[in-house]
Amino acid sequence: MSADDRSDDLPRAVGILHGGGVVAHATEGVWGLACDPFDAAAVDRVLAIKGRDAEKGLIVAAGRAEAFANELEGLDDEMAARIRASWPGAVTWVVPNRRFPHWITGDRDTVAIRVPGHQQARSLADAFGRAIVSTSANRSGVEPARTAEAVVDALGEAVDFILPGEIGSNTGPSRIIDALSGRTLR
Repeated sequence: MSADDRSDDLPRAVGILHGGGVVAHATEGVWGLACDPFDAAAVDRVLAIKGRDAEKGLIVAAGRAEAFANELEGLDDEMAARIRASWPGAVTWVVPNRRFPHWITGDRDTVAIRVPGHQQARSLADAFGRAIVSTSANRSGVEPARTAEAVVDALGEAVDFILPGEIGSNTGPSRIIDALSGRTLR
């Protein structure tokens, strides 16, 4: 049995998220940090762990496109279909915000959303029951972790749980596209 087949790990990670904790998990190309986007204290912890300014905002990820129905219904049908067609995948879309708090959006009227192309990341969000914060597991200005060991080395005891797993074959974080302008931001 491989480490990512342990049946108690996902429920443990979800319980930690529901309790306001921070979980490191594998994504398509780097390790990520997850927390409840509606829990201000949990988001503050993620920002402190990363040394990241709140004004930059954070990406939220879900297990399926339907979790972002509120955000997608605010777009024209063609753009909403384009976004859905890109998921699951390593594409983040910046769309008009309809419900996420200012500590996620960085006080912008937009929010960055994605459905990862990594099964574990989707499973974590699905099991949590709604979108999760999805940000790279690293301190700001430092390369994102590509192994669980690198998460431990970079962040030490700052995270509450490292969900066993392996990253996918992508070489870096997700691409970010502004849905209204079509401009690639990263």
